[in-house]
Amino acid sequence: MWTVLVILLVVWAVLSVVGFAIKGLFWLAVIGIILFVGTVVFGLVRNHGRKGRQRP
Repeated sequence: MWTVLVILLVVWAVLSVVGFAIKGLFWLAVIGIILFVGTVVFGLVRNHGRKGRQRP
């Protein structure tokens, strides 16, 4: 699961950099930032939910 989250974070970061580098693609940077933050929050929420459960 963490591998997928890290890959998504890298993809969103690259999209943000490309969006800022090319002025015409500013919307791509905004979407990249939103998806980056969303992925971080998703990972933190899933990780927090698993801490309360114990494995048998």
